Amino acid sequence: MAVIRLKKKESKLISKALNNLLANYQVFYMNARGYHWNIKGDKFFELHLKFEELYDDLQIKIDEIAERILTLGRSPLHTFEDYLKQAKIHSTPNVEDSVTSVKNVLKSLELLIKIQREILSLTEELDEGTNALMSDYIREQEKLYWMYSAFLNHKP
Repeated sequence: MAVIRLKKKESKLISKALNNLLANYQVFYMNARGYHWNIKGDKFFELHLKFEELYDDLQIKIDEIAERILTLGRSPLHTFEDYLKQAKIHSTPNVEDSVTSVKNVLKSLELLIKIQREILSLTEELDEGTNALMSDYIREQEKLYWMYSAFLNHKP
């Protein structure tokens, strides 16, 4: 850790928070795949594409989070049992309608943004790499939240 300059205690604390984030991302990713596959109705073409964009982005972030945990000298969670135990985002099977699927996306984004803000606070003075990652994710997801809210004609 000479290059990163984190103490073992700090590295462990940050990695634990990142593993929690990773678990939530993984469940959200699987939900987004399900929305993509199962969406029906008059918004099918629009949402089918948006959900594909969403899960593609989530997949990239999942890999970045896992690699950040490895960079910190720790091991990322890698079983669905672990993800389901830790995640606050719950599995949402058999969602087919546009309103429910988009509401679920919004709930998941809210939770991710909340967790990432907590990690941002935790890493503010300790870990620039993780801090920058969280800042980037929050900025992107706040915009996504606004866009999905607009789809439902809600104010963020």
